[in-house]
Amino acid sequence: MSSNKPAENIHPSIQNFVLSHRDNDNVAIVFEDQQWSYREYVQICGQLANLLLEQRDEGPFHVGVLLDNIPEYLITLGAAAIAGAAVVGLNPTRRGAELARDISHSDCQFLITEDRHLEDLAGLELSVNPAKQLNINTVQWRAALKSQAGKPLPEIAIDLSKAYLLIFTSGTTGNPKAALCSQARLGGIAQAFNGMNGIDASYVAYASMPLFHSNALMANWAPMLAAGAKVVLRRKFSASGFLPDIRKYRCNFMNYVGKPLTYILATPEQADDADNPLVIAFGNEAVVHDIKRFEARFNCQVRDNYGSTEGGINIMRTPETPKTALGVGQPGTVVLDPETSRPCAVAEFDNNGRLSNADQAVGEIANVETVASFEGYWRNDEANQERTQKGIFWSGDLGYVDADGFIYFGGRNYDWLRVDGENFAAAPIETIITRHEQIDIAAVYAVPNADVGDDVMATLLLRPNISFDDLAIESFFHAQSDLGKKSLPRYIRITNAMPTTASNKVVKRDLRAQGWECSDPVWLRDNDNTFTLLGDERCQQIRQQFRVRDREELIDFKKA
Repeated sequence: MSSNKPAENIHPSIQNFVLSHRDNDNVAIVFEDQQWSYREYVQICGQLANLLLEQRDEGPFHVGVLLDNIPEYLITLGAAAIAGAAVVGLNPTRRGAELARDISHSDCQFLITEDRHLEDLAGLELSVNPAKQLNINTVQWRAALKSQAGKPLPEIAIDLSKAYLLIFTSGTTGNPKAALCSQARLGGIAQAFNGMNGIDASYVAYASMPLFHSNALMANWAPMLAAGAKVVLRRKFSASGFLPDIRKYRCNFMNYVGKPLTYILATPEQADDADNPLVIAFGNEAVVHDIKRFEARFNCQVRDNYGSTEGGINIMRTPETPKTALGVGQPGTVVLDPETSRPCAVAEFDNNGRLSNADQAVGEIANVETVASFEGYWRNDEANQERTQKGIFWSGDLGYVDADGFIYFGGRNYDWLRVDGENFAAAPIETIITRHEQIDIAAVYAVPNADVGDDVMATLLLRPNISFDDLAIESFFHAQSDLGKKSLPRYIRITNAMPTTASNKVVKRDLRAQGWECSDPVWLRDNDNTFTLLGDERCQQIRQQFRVRDREELIDFKKA
């Protein structure tokens, strides 16, 4: 017998969603050539929940997970929901002392990992009792789960407002913060997501984004669990593996965060790319011109939005949204001057569509109504206070608002440049540069000027078999009427690989630290706006300019 209780009739919590499927024989998880029904999923979640409850100590009931996108990750999520534990998603790109710090900072009682990540843990002094460091590839793991077989599901009355997830922010600057998310909040997100996107049990969701990231949980796993839909796991994202997987498993939904659409579009185009079952690609931070290209090539709809892991702000695109805008914010969403907490001026654009009052219009995206929905960071009072100053939820991101109320993304709060006394944000420049059909990704950031303020530097990832000369970059820049003279990059670096987080966000901190004295080729814009390859001799001349002005220390790029 198969039963799938409609999610709208269930109080929104992950525990309730999981337990509602105990008699559901529909497929829940597909991984490679294996699959599990919801009934089987609930049973094994119950076994692990009983094991965790049996072995837990006093103190925070936190379960660290260092796994790829494999079924055991989803099993741990389900088990923790049943048992009232919290799952700490550990980022495998954090290594050595950084990884040990994350495990200790989040007070993990348990650590669940696999053979592939043992090397990451080797030699570390971990805060987790060795007896509670569980490797899913061992006989001991299988025996421990088997010992719980046949036992009834735990019946735990849990506080739905307590932490269920500790989600580390990407950490593109400094140590990441562990944002808290309760079962009640995640359950509410899942139900709202399904209502807005028409998700039901017929959906087959492709999950290749890392499960330690909020996007994979809030825009894929939790909504599909609420709907009783199927989740297809891929261990790690692969641009070349994307379309074969979509076709093989008949996926009609996928989530993304960062640059995956760009990477997929960089694969060789085939005449039959549109012949696939994909209907919706949902995510955030897609390059504007890639959205239409992806929709046309793969015959699907891309729904790009803006939201924060911490909650508090959500901005959705509408049919009327200008192509370079994020969309319309939920009630209370504003752009404020972070020093005065007053609304910034309405954005004004010149005849070429260029923002003409950045000093007055660009501020921090915030929400004056949703601070109560912010559930905080684990053991970080300073960050909690910074995020909620004056009873306002602050996103930490720059933006501006046009006369029609559409919000534009200006970059992270460290993406602010000051050139010749004029302030402007990096994101609009990146949008302009990636109009070039031969440029896949552009990262724009500030590097120091020898006299005062900043120069603009751009690191570019080009399409395959394209060189700098192929770009005809001077002509391209000249043709962009909305690219201001001060926004024109002074330095252009061409790289074969951007430094990224595991969720495909570019780590600009690393690029700034390397500056123009790096291993990749860099071109310097001369006074006549032509670009010349920067050699060792010219680098030394630039350094000398800083030295005679007592500013050489700035070349170390210690800015946050």
